[in-house]
Amino acid sequence: MTNAGTMAGTAASIDAVLQDPARAASRRPRLRLPRGLRAAAAILLLLAVLFPFFWMVQLALRPESDPFGRSLFFTPTLASFEALLHGDFLGSFLNSLIVSATSTSLSLLIGVPAAYTLARSRSRSRGRLALWILVTRMAPPIAFTIPFFLAFRWLGLLDTVAGLSIVYLTFDLAIVIWLMRTFFEAIPQALEEAAYIDGCGVWTAFFRVTLPLAGPGLAATAVLCFIFSWNDFFYALILTRTHAVTAPVAIVNFLQYEGWEWTKIAAGGTMVMLPVVLFTLLVRSYLVRGLTAGGVKD
Repeated sequence: MTNAGTMAGTAASIDAVLQDPARAASRRPRLRLPRGLRAAAAILLLLAVLFPFFWMVQLALRPESDPFGRSLFFTPTLASFEALLHGDFLGSFLNSLIVSATSTSLSLLIGVPAAYTLARSRSRSRGRLALWILVTRMAPPIAFTIPFFLAFRWLGLLDTVAGLSIVYLTFDLAIVIWLMRTFFEAIPQALEEAAYIDGCGVWTAFFRVTLPLAGPGLAATAVLCFIFSWNDFFYALILTRTHAVTAPVAIVNFLQYEGWEWTKIAAGGTMVMLPVVLFTLLVRSYLVRGLTAGGVKD
């Protein structure tokens, strides 16, 4: 009787696990680390991630005569930053700002309506169209270098801010359409239908109802587009010479045959990092919600 009862109990437990695995998993003992240990692990991880940035900033503040001094204590100086501001780097920095802001704005202006149309379309070929848009982003940059170079030389767009903005626009559009399409599909269409009942047109409902609800996704998409445009080195190196040189390319000019100007390189890297950090901080509340949207389904 004892063995029979044990076997019956085991069978009942197996049936319970098969029927409700989530409840069975919740009954399992969980290994919980102490709060202090978790905090220490988080701090160590944060220091490991931020160490390259701290090292770059301290190198930018060191005197140019002793960039790699062994002492951790030194007198900070802004000589490297002053040299950059009084040189040609400031113009390159402004070029990067203009190109990144222009390409990001145009990508959102064109890509957001396209993504909305694709998300609300009932056509059978919308999946193929979305895949074709994604394929344009899969090709390596070098595959488009010669066509862009020849076309821009014929159009007179070589070494221009407008030409570089067009290049970044063609690649940022795929990111905008794919990301924003996902956010628009997550918004219930019943909200737009309620706006139609109140007398709104299609685009009025889009701007007053759908777009505000997709604000977190819009912020996350804008940050990604800005980062891709801001950090680009390859196209800026090939398609610019003197007038439209961007900040990442200008930093390479400090790598000379006579020696590498390490403090200026670090100062330039610090200045290049600041706009992205500031832009991310401005939209941080929307960014967190945008990056986590769609992670949990009801």
